[in-house]
Amino acid sequence: MKDVDTAPTLAWPPLRWGERMVTVLSDGLMHLDGGAMFGVVPKVLWEKKLPADDRNRIRLAMNSLLVEGPEGRTVIEVGSGGKEDEKFADMYGLERDGGLPARLAEVGAPVETIDRVILTHLHFDHAGGATRRDGDRIVPTFPNATYHIHPGEYEEAIGSHARNQASYNERDFVPLVEAGQVDWMDDGTVIADAITVIETPGHTEHHCSIAVDDGTGRKIVFLGDLVPTSHHLPYPWIMAYDLYPVTTLDTKQWLLPRAVQEKWLCAFVHDADTPLCSLSLDDRGRARPDRGRDPWSD
Repeated sequence: MKDVDTAPTLAWPPLRWGERMVTVLSDGLMHLDGGAMFGVVPKVLWEKKLPADDRNRIRLAMNSLLVEGPEGRTVIEVGSGGKEDEKFADMYGLERDGGLPARLAEVGAPVETIDRVILTHLHFDHAGGATRRDGDRIVPTFPNATYHIHPGEYEEAIGSHARNQASYNERDFVPLVEAGQVDWMDDGTVIADAITVIETPGHTEHHCSIAVDDGTGRKIVFLGDLVPTSHHLPYPWIMAYDLYPVTTLDTKQWLLPRAVQEKWLCAFVHDADTPLCSLSLDDRGRARPDRGRDPWSD
């Protein structure tokens, strides 16, 4: 595994969000096939956004949110983690330099102090960091945290099939259940007063996005793999990794107009350059990123 992380330590300045502070952190970088990341979109279009290397791979982040408030510390998404071997790291182009645990320690929130972890789904690049190696054992990375997981996603993960089994590693999530550290969540579940689960199916059947409210109606919404980068905002720009791409399309068509109307600040899990931004509509009524713009300054 490369010991170089070219993603910034702080991918976005910490935000005061009502009673809470929200910080975007990174578990590092990964490099995946650009064609797989953009599905039916021709390379001549997507490579203008994210140029590919000599292996046709594009540079992607593994972003997380740290939410600190009266209820303690919450981490949304945990990246790939570092327990896999060199072959695995080379296959997916992982660059971590200590990953999320190191980034959390740098901002004064080491893994032992995290109260809860929320996972949008259980693919290895989102949930791998939920566990770590301790000698010959696999144990929870966050020893004092409750992990929030959708039960349908868990059932799909442990019953994986030929189409999705490469994305799921049971050592990422089964040890969490065995340790008694899992609390099941569903659409509309409210976690720690200000954090709400929005089920956003398509990438997986029970994929979830996570909204953090500031107490006045403003929301930061971690979109997960529904919209993995800001370049995936156009409705048909859907990953080949999505198990239910037509469902992804339907979900995007009802969710993104709401994001614009309600002035959400959207968090993109795999965007190494724009991890957080607001959205607006272009002249054809399509959602587009407003990088660097405060949507509440109008």
